[in-house]
Amino acid sequence: MDIKETLNLPKTSFSMKANLPQREPEMIRHWDEIDVYGKIRKARAGFPTFVLHDGPPYANGAIHMGTAINKIIKDIIIKSRSMLGYNAPYLPGWDCHGLPIEIKVEEELGARKAGMSKVAIRRECRKYAEKYIDIQRQGFKRLEVFGEWDNPYLTMSYQYEAEIARAFGEFVDKGLVYKGLKPVHWCFSCRTALAEAEVEYEDHTSPSIYVAFPVISDLSDIDPNLAGRDWSVVIWTTTPWTLPANLAVAFHPDYQYSAILVNGKGYIVATELLESVSSKCGWKDPVEVARFPGKSLEYRKARHPFIERESLLVLGNYVTLDAGTGCVHTAPGHGYEDYVTGIRYGLEILCPVEDNGCFSSNVERFGGLGVFEANPQIVEFMRNVGVLLHAEDFQHAYPHCWRCHNPVIFRATPQWFISLDTNGFRGKVLEAIKEVRWIPAWGEERISNMVRERPDWCISRQRAWGVPIIAFYCNACDHILLSKKIIDHVASIFAEEGADAWYSRTSRELLPEGTACPNCGGKDFRQEFDILDVWFDSGSSHLATLGTREDLPWPSDLYIEGGDQYRGWFQSSLLIGVALRGRAPYRAAITHGWALDEKGRAMSKSKGIGIDATDLVNARGAEIARLLMSSVSYVEDIRIFDELLDRLGEAYRKIRNTCRFMLGNLSNQQDPAHPRFNPDTDRVPYEKMPEIDRWALARKTQLVGRCLKSYEDYQFHLVYNALYHFCTVDMSAFYLDILKDRLYTYATHSVERRSAQTVLWEILDSFTRLIAPILPFTSEEVYQAMYEGLPSVSRAESVHLLLFPKYEPVPDQEALLSEWEKIREVRDVVLKALEDFRQSGAIGNSLEAKVRIGAWGETLALLRRHEEDLRYIFIVSQVALTEDPSAQQAPRVEVMKADGAKCERCWNYSIEVGKDSEYPTICERCRQAIKEMTGYRQV
Repeated sequence: MDIKETLNLPKTSFSMKANLPQREPEMIRHWDEIDVYGKIRKARAGFPTFVLHDGPPYANGAIHMGTAINKIIKDIIIKSRSMLGYNAPYLPGWDCHGLPIEIKVEEELGARKAGMSKVAIRRECRKYAEKYIDIQRQGFKRLEVFGEWDNPYLTMSYQYEAEIARAFGEFVDKGLVYKGLKPVHWCFSCRTALAEAEVEYEDHTSPSIYVAFPVISDLSDIDPNLAGRDWSVVIWTTTPWTLPANLAVAFHPDYQYSAILVNGKGYIVATELLESVSSKCGWKDPVEVARFPGKSLEYRKARHPFIERESLLVLGNYVTLDAGTGCVHTAPGHGYEDYVTGIRYGLEILCPVEDNGCFSSNVERFGGLGVFEANPQIVEFMRNVGVLLHAEDFQHAYPHCWRCHNPVIFRATPQWFISLDTNGFRGKVLEAIKEVRWIPAWGEERISNMVRERPDWCISRQRAWGVPIIAFYCNACDHILLSKKIIDHVASIFAEEGADAWYSRTSRELLPEGTACPNCGGKDFRQEFDILDVWFDSGSSHLATLGTREDLPWPSDLYIEGGDQYRGWFQSSLLIGVALRGRAPYRAAITHGWALDEKGRAMSKSKGIGIDATDLVNARGAEIARLLMSSVSYVEDIRIFDELLDRLGEAYRKIRNTCRFMLGNLSNQQDPAHPRFNPDTDRVPYEKMPEIDRWALARKTQLVGRCLKSYEDYQFHLVYNALYHFCTVDMSAFYLDILKDRLYTYATHSVERRSAQTVLWEILDSFTRLIAPILPFTSEEVYQAMYEGLPSVSRAESVHLLLFPKYEPVPDQEALLSEWEKIREVRDVVLKALEDFRQSGAIGNSLEAKVRIGAWGETLALLRRHEEDLRYIFIVSQVALTEDPSAQQAPRVEVMKADGAKCERCWNYSIEVGKDSEYPTICERCRQAIKEMTGYRQV
């Protein structure tokens, strides 16, 4: 007989190598074939609903690391909520309209665009969006994300476009929409207004200049010392191109200002900034003549430095002392605060810049020049006329277009706006913010400050690919026809034909029959051809999707997006929700961090920075990407680099191999008739288990409790840490290491071995479910391997159809865990002593050793209670306990070579080896195991 053939060695089809890049797509196809998502939905019918409303990614380009992070986190949330016992549908969506797609289509069309109608161009835009929806859909599915991929919501669908129109109509009906001339961010490359959320701040070099505005008013009533001299107020600006539009200079009413003399010339600057201005302008020993508050200068006048007109001296609380001179150049047509000041003082909203970013022809000397092209010429001209006091280059964060990445300008143009201050709307939004749970908590203050300080929402864009602003102009008197009734009528047309109807139909065909101008009675109208801001499109998504069916109630439970969405989708959805439904459309909002490279730079495929999401998945597998997202606190920025991914790959292998060991030891190779542990027939009751097995179940139960709470709190890094620690520390390094002897050497169907298998089954069952939201492929693979060869055992078709295990403490759980924590502490001391003995060369492995432990008091009592099992716990052949009063602080451990001979079967040393002539090379325990297996053992 070959003794080795009598061992219960592990056997499983679950492979050691995952081959994730090759095998994940096979599993995804399997999930599609069995419609696992549809079956999850059916299994959760009637459960409490949980709705994570998907913020729609833009349908332009393939997925990138940012969108991959977003979708993986959402999927972990959806899967975990489903397994927590919620009906958690996931309806993905796409943002389809807007400037980026239109620009790409125009580039592709080239010269052909000139001969195409707007409807034809819009048709090309739709095709372009559809193309990238399909590309991104496959990319997201490759990340193992479950959802209604065949039925997503699209902002360009006819019904959605109609919903956008109806939402606009409700804003009109509430008196919140108006058209006005206001300065807005303007991209002269794309020739359209931009929302704040469409502006990115990048480093830019601007001319920093100090300019003198000669005062023409008498200032002697402020202070007699000001009489009889010429004075100039000094302004600082980094936008010389806005000076042709200057109409005022602003001062803070409460700050102190100094009138100073420098080489016989008089200047006025903020007292607190005098030293810094003097340094910049090269003033030596300026002499202060007078000091007075800024409010003293109100309504005085200065002369424009190079145009024959006056500039009014005005007051503004927005003037700061952070930089500059405390005297602020004010151009109402080129800045929001300037505009507000201009309205308050009755100034013209002057904007001499055309939509192409060039000065209009009536601007003397600079007409026709681009604004940035004009900058050096304006500076040089002022130098020549003697009003330029200092000029230098200044690098600062400057607004750029999110799409073309060119610098943008503030430019006053006629635009459509939603008023934030009509009917107390802003205050209502601020109150609604307080009712939302913000994660991280500082998100509440951040979005509150943004809403509190933001200007009215500019909702118009001068483009073609979007939902038009449904307004008409009377051709007879130019009266604007804007009403909910008319908008709803047009929306019903959009529902049937899409928003293309706005461009394919005439005004007469769009308006209800018999419509007449309420101002003059005219019946001839023309359409408004500005389109709505795409943030209005995506911000309406909750109206277009939630509340449309029973499992998608309004409001949603959760929105989760990147931190930039405080000023984007979070805010536009919030404004629309509060205006039309009276509250935020989400109960909670989470922001996740950015994908950064090892150096902390934002990842960019176009700039060659960082790792591409598709490359990562193709090289390492989606499971590694998902493990990455669960291993970090995703509310912070996430640095992703190869060394980190290598470490995660190693962590994945440890998890996989732990599962593989447990699966392999559910086999019963010695009994062909019963080759697998059967949970229906082979379980050992808890009360009959060895205590270490009961400890393992207690530790498993503790793991369940921690993971359930962490999933509830969206803290997936705590789930990962708990699962990984359980795998590597509690299982691999402790329990499973101890268990090998019992699993391999005891009789196949002995109570002791079946007890171990019962625990392995229970742990695998719980662990597989707990890790399923994070590692969908691996958990499914483990789950299917658990039931391999057990056709009679009832089970779900997929692990993803199951619920998480319940938290059900075992009897005396805390006492059990506490007792075994102390045993593990003693074990650590023993293992250290064994390693030292091995390093000396006295033994090769721990089974060659005998351990003598001197202990005292509670520690000795503890060890006495477990004396029979200590050799298995320490993985040595013999253990001897002695009373040792000197070991009150810690046990004293002495290691020596074991007594007896080595058993050929279990490798333990025993004095019993050789006593049985039939089995002269094995110990008594192994002899009994072999005899017990006689009759069913594989020969």
